[in-house]
Amino acid sequence: MDKKFDVVALGEAMLEFNQTTPGQPLYRQGFGGDTSNAAIAAARAGAQSAYLTRVGADAFGDALLNLWHAEGVDSRSVQRDAHAATAIYFVTHGRYGHEFSYMRAGSAASRMTPHWLDQTPTHPTGDGTSPAEAIAAAHILHLSAITLAISPEACDTGFAAMALARAAGTKVSFDSNLRLKLWPLARAQACIAKAVALCDIFLPSLDDMVALTGLAEPDKIVDWGHAQGARSVVLKMGSDGALVSDGTQRRRIAALRVEQVDATGAGDCFGGNLLARLALGDDVFTASIYANAAAALAVQGFGAVEPLPRPDAVYAAL
Repeated sequence: MDKKFDVVALGEAMLEFNQTTPGQPLYRQGFGGDTSNAAIAAARAGAQSAYLTRVGADAFGDALLNLWHAEGVDSRSVQRDAHAATAIYFVTHGRYGHEFSYMRAGSAASRMTPHWLDQTPTHPTGDGTSPAEAIAAAHILHLSAITLAISPEACDTGFAAMALARAAGTKVSFDSNLRLKLWPLARAQACIAKAVALCDIFLPSLDDMVALTGLAEPDKIVDWGHAQGARSVVLKMGSDGALVSDGTQRRRIAALRVEQVDATGAGDCFGGNLLARLALGDDVFTASIYANAAAALAVQGFGAVEPLPRPDAVYAAL
């Protein structure tokens, strides 16, 4: 099949309410959802991207569809659910950083099933595409541990999507995004290890891997990822930059020193930009340098989506 998409992401998108003044009930409305953020970041980086999810037949679902349209993210595989809501979350800021509060239980996205992957949704233009078709038409499928954690059915759907990707010659990218509010640690450990075994590009963060594996040394974490089966491992270490390995060699990438305003979605920005650059022909080391700079720019604004940079700003930072 012709690969018309560079990056296709699968997961849950949400409306975001981000606190602008610590301790005050003042919130800026934005958008979030780790894989949606990554799909938008990839599109802003110049990739042809698409998003696969389910949203409510509500105003928040309308807002997300309008967002993807405005950002050039293909949404022809998005299904509306008249019986379940679009999820929302709140971000509060304090002396220990940012904290997330979610209202997503029973959301439309959490009701995705493996059967849904083969369904073609009704689309206003009449050219809806099933998620399975979109996956087969992509160079890279991206999903995260949150995709697997929002419900047992979504977990099954994530693994089914990865199997479809591998059968179609689509590479699989997996982000460790660990949210222990969503599932027990033991289940997270088992499911994430299984997902890493099926992926080509593993995008863990240092904090996640300490909690998941007990390992704190970056090189040992990278070794763990390769031992599970990942071909490339890009360990995100925040202010310490990234450690990148293609299985043959590894390199450390220093962080850019910036004034951090809000780190919400920084890892998603990194992942989306990395995947875009890989799909556009960069090797994993060159792509990681670009993604590292993009993430540094993203933390200088509020919200997960609004501060996502475009190439001119990234190249200026580099």
